[in-house]
Parts: sequence; C-alpha cells; structure tokens
Amino acid sequence: MELFALGLLVLGVALAEPVSRVLARADWPARDPVGGLLAWQAVGLSGGLALLGAGLVYGVAPLGSSLAEAVPALVRPLLELRLPRGLGFFHVVALLLAVALALRLIGVLVVVWYRTLRVRARHRDLLDLLGTPWPAAPGAHVLDHPVPVAYCLPGLRSRLVLSAGVLDALDAEGVRAVLAHERAHLRERHDLVVLPFVAWGATAPFVRGMVCAQVAVAALIEMRADDVAACRVARTQLTGALRSMGGTAPAAALSSFTAALDHRLKRITDPPAPLPFALQLLVRLAATGLVALPTVLLLLP
Repeated sequence: MELFALGLLVLGVALAEPVSRVLARADWPARDPVGGLLAWQAVGLSGGLALLGAGLVYGVAPLGSSLAEAVPALVRPLLELRLPRGLGFFHVVALLLAVALALRLIGVLVVVWYRTLRVRARHRDLLDLLGTPWPAAPGAHVLDHPVPVAYCLPGLRSRLVLSAGVLDALDAEGVRAVLAHERAHLRERHDLVVLPFVAWGATAPFVRGMVCAQVAVAALIEMRADDVAACRVARTQLTGALRSMGGTAPAAALSSFTAALDHRLKRITDPPAPLPFALQLLVRLAATGLVALPTVLLLLP
C-alpha cells in the first residue's frame, strides 16, 4: 500500500502545481470553455482526492493490504480510545495530516459558502428596497444610478440587476445582449462552478497552481457566457455592450481589466475555431478518467 500512497501523493502534487500551471497557460480551453471548465473541475477533484488518499493509505498501510481491510482495523480500536497495534509514528502523522487537510478544505468551503449566502441575502433585500422591477425582463431590477452596471445575483431567488445608466447607454439590442450574458451565468450556475476554486485558493494561497486555477476558471465562465450570448444576439451588439460596460472599470484596476476585456472582445469578433468533435470528446473522457484514477487507486483490493 505504500506504493499506492506514493503514487497518490505524486499525482496530487503534480495536479496542484505543474499541471495547473500548464493548463492555465493553454490556449485550447478558449476554443472549448465547457471542456476547459470540466478539465479544471477534474484537476481540482482528482488532486484533492489524491492528496487526502495518500495520507490515509500510508497511515493505515500496516493494518491491511487494502483500505477495505485496513480502515475497519483502524476504526475499531479508535472507538475503544486506543491506537491500533502496528502503527508507527510516521503513520500516525500521515493520518493526522490527512484529517487536518480534509477539515481545512471542508471548513473553508463551508465558510465561503455561508458567507456568500449571507452577502447575497443582504444584497437581495437591498435590491428589493432600492430596485424597481422591470416588466420588460422578468426577474430584472433597475437601480437608479447613472453608471452602466449589470450583474446577476444567483440563488433560489435569483436577480438580474441593471442600472439606469445601462438603459441610457445601450439600445434595445445592446440591453438584450447584456441580459443574455447574465442569464447564461444564472442558468448554468457559474457561481457554483467557481465557488470550490475560491475556497481552494483561500485554503492554500501559497500554492501558485491553485491561484492560477481560480483566475482561469473565472475567465472561462465569462467566455462561456459570451458564447451563449453571441448565439442569441449579433456579435457586434454584444461587443458594443461589453465595451460600454467596460468603460466603468476602476482606475486602479484599469490596466488588467482593459487587457482582459480586450481579449474577450477579440475572441467575440474573431472567434477561434472550435475544437474538433473528437478532441472535445477526448477532453471529456480525460476529465472523467482523471477523477476515476485516484478513486480506483483507493478502492483497489
């Protein structure tokens, strides 16, 4: 079992760092944002399973030849408040590290999720007080503010939010483009896609690969929403609306924001060739296999 533990550790470390960095620099996800998001989710889930599994497998290795045999041999003595015979110092340390990592990952995810729900609830209450329902777009609220701003507030009682500045700055097709973009975020629950990466980035901000993952996933969900909107409105209308909205970026963030927006606008006006169907299928199969790999290693008899 020690070899399995070593294999899981190598897999987890590789996915957390070099693989994440390489994937963040790759060009193909822009040609298939859905596949790119699936690949990132597979990298995150597989890496987490591998790192947790490495500590668990090594920790219980003296107690059996498989987890199915070793875990009961660990649990029974622990229920009697004693350590199983055969566990050395390093095995105990490995188990404690695995438990600590699991608690850290789950704890940060729960805290981020809870705080997000609280902020959204307060924001939703303020919108109900200050916003005006817009009959032209069910579920949309208009804020009386001159700066063009549009965003969505996901959840069970989702909201689309537009400022009066949007209605003044854009024509009907431009507003339709903005709404199509935001509705794509709501319909595909991009907030749930990005939430684990926010939590993982907060768990280990010193791991550069996790930070790269968070940034890359955020960019991909915007690309995906752009693609959905471009299927419903003219690309010129979408780029015009995004350019009007982008002009309100804070000065401190103007350089990076403008670079990201310019990249999105270029991608909309001159879309890259989509990945061939065979490669799209290969990406999805590879993502499935990546998640299955640590699972199989953990369940091997």
